[in-house]
Amino acid sequence: MTKRIVVKIGTSVLTAGTRRLNHARMLEIVRQCSALHKEGYELIVCTSGAIAAGSERLRIARQPDSLAEKQMLAAVGQSRLMEIWEQLFTQFDIHVGQMLLTRADVEDRHRFLNARDTLRTLLEHRIVPVINENDAVATAEIRVGDNDNLSALCVLLAEADLLILLSDQQGLFTADPRTNPDAELIAEVEDIDADLHAAAGESKSGLGIGGMKTKLDAADMARRAGAHVVIAAGDAPDVILRIVAGEQIGTRFPAFDTPIGNRKRWILGGAGASGTVVIDKGAATALSNGGGSLLPAGIIHVHGSFERGDVVRITGPDQTNLGRGVVRYDSTDVSRIQGLQSDSIRETLGYAYGPVVIHRDDLILM
Repeated sequence: MTKRIVVKIGTSVLTAGTRRLNHARMLEIVRQCSALHKEGYELIVCTSGAIAAGSERLRIARQPDSLAEKQMLAAVGQSRLMEIWEQLFTQFDIHVGQMLLTRADVEDRHRFLNARDTLRTLLEHRIVPVINENDAVATAEIRVGDNDNLSALCVLLAEADLLILLSDQQGLFTADPRTNPDAELIAEVEDIDADLHAAAGESKSGLGIGGMKTKLDAADMARRAGAHVVIAAGDAPDVILRIVAGEQIGTRFPAFDTPIGNRKRWILGGAGASGTVVIDKGAATALSNGGGSLLPAGIIHVHGSFERGDVVRITGPDQTNLGRGVVRYDSTDVSRIQGLQSDSIRETLGYAYGPVVIHRDDLILM
């Protein structure tokens, strides 16, 4: 039975399509979460809406132009947004705890573990974590990017069973339903491929960042971590309760049968890739089918600069994204030993950290 649930609420859902927070909509979401909470479920709320709350508080009707202005609105709006969530949950005798995250908080292994421990401790004390990206300080370099992917990171941190992405759309369609009357709702997705990404639309609300493409990215990450994912309309009656009850609503993405372990969760979602290692077809086949480690003999190119212990992307010769992993040699060393047999590493470098460039235990295949 699903016991730990991440509920992500987009700005368009919180505002009901306007430029102001819709308190009635937020109360309805809290009502459903509180009903599950009382049944023993553990709820994590990943909320958007700080910039919208700041715009409302300062009575700014136009879209903010600069990053500094967006951060200013987020600084004003974040406290207001949290105040509203706290007031609403208090009506149901539920305590909430705020967590503001940036990419920097999850790229570092120790900070990743600290965030994980804080989140789990809140849940152990029956406190509902309310999580948002720290927009007031985040720059382009340290942003998670959108709250869809932030919610997937929450799944990784909490080892959640279910991710619910509430949107202004009923789910994923074969085409954009706002422009194509023949678009059909996709009830379930087994494989997230290029065609599916091409069919996904973008956000048009003017206040939110993510669209269906970011939801697909989030779904792909979360299901690899062992969570089922559902994209559904935030204004549908009892939408959260119906999803948890198993009703077919929106678009469902089944979890992978074998979820990744704790260290690989960080490699997948927390760590930013420092560079790229390009491998040949034979190595790609060996990794995909044999479950082996990446040896220097299969490497044909190195892009970027990285240190020993960094996370790097792994691509095929056709630039296909194959996965990512933690390297045991820096970029200069890998460039020198690429294409060589493992027993030549010490002779070439004068030292060796082992026969593999990336061990299978530190490798995530996409």
